[in-house]
Amino acid sequence: MTALQEFREAMRRDRQWSFMYSVRDLEVDVSQGAILYLEDLSVSFDGFKAIDGLNFYVEAGELRCVIGPNGAGKTTMMDIITGKTRPDSGSAFFGRNIDLLRLSESQIAEVGIGRKFQKPTVFEHHSVLENLELAMAGDKRVFPTLFARLSGQQRDRIDEVLGIIGLKAQAGREAGALSHGQKQWLEIGMLLMQDPHLLLVDEPVAGMTHQEMDRTAELLTSLAGKHSVVVVEHDMDFVRSIAKRVTVLHQGRVLAEGSMDEVQNDPRVVEVYLGE
Repeated sequence: MTALQEFREAMRRDRQWSFMYSVRDLEVDVSQGAILYLEDLSVSFDGFKAIDGLNFYVEAGELRCVIGPNGAGKTTMMDIITGKTRPDSGSAFFGRNIDLLRLSESQIAEVGIGRKFQKPTVFEHHSVLENLELAMAGDKRVFPTLFARLSGQQRDRIDEVLGIIGLKAQAGREAGALSHGQKQWLEIGMLLMQDPHLLLVDEPVAGMTHQEMDRTAELLTSLAGKHSVVVVEHDMDFVRSIAKRVTVLHQGRVLAEGSMDEVQNDPRVVEVYLGE
């Protein structure tokens, strides 16, 4: 493209710049069934191809597990989805209509994608209830936050989320006093307060007791349907307990995909991952 053509493209009257509209007004289009389309994505870091021609699709309401050896590209894929990393090539769409590569990290969160990292991040000196209140979608400027009063609908939503994450009895307790598993559930609850369409959850059961793992499996499976959930996890017993469909990444691309039984019996998967 010549300099003149670039200028004309930039000055097109039908082009709508990101600062000219609120992404909160965008409705994700899942009319074709899928909520996430990653196509032919590639990204390199200092000559290393972290993602190499990746194609990955998630259906609306689906719970998908993603597994793979270290360096397979799992974290980089989630970084691209949330806007933390920009790919060298390819496309990433949320539904059929929202181009994630044109949005900032904060805008991607606003359109309905929430991400939970492996280590829980909660406000430890605030109560469980206060954590959920602070995470609530809405105006987060200082004065509105300081002087806001919860509506009945907002209180009902907090109570609903407390029930979903199983922390009603701990609502008044400081988050710092919770167990590791309870902090993980609280952070998931904080994401739910933002009403996301898609949840990205990174290694949710690392460091948990067996009882906490069982409760986490129940929690994540209960979210599927109303939300789409992508779980990256290394614990194969946990994956088997929640997954109907598993994607195996290797060297930045999809190596195999199917039920847990199908991928576990795939010779390629056994060789590069499960056989380690």
